[in-house]
Amino acid sequence: MTAKLVIHGTTTSGQRFRPSDWAERLAGVMSQFRPEGSVGGPFTYSPYVVPRLIDGVRCVVVDPKLRELEPLAWKFVCGFAKDNNLQTSGMDMD
Repeated sequence: MTAKLVIHGTTTSGQRFRPSDWAERLAGVMSQFRPEGSVGGPFTYSPYVVPRLIDGVRCVVVDPKLRELEPLAWKFVCGFAKDNNLQTSGMDMD
């Protein structure tokens, strides 16, 4: 089983990332990427990019299947984390 990528809402310097709804916004942008034949309307998150609260910190959990489905979408979420100096865990982002 491949680990999921977790993008934490904390910067590498330890600051809380703003705005406070960043995780929901990122997941909303990625909502169009879904498994073929999946059920879900335009107002649901993709099962590949899901906002979560982990230990009191807003996070986004990214399934590595996104990389296979749409490499540019994977590159986008990884670039978002890198550009905003966000802490990540779970797997390599290359």
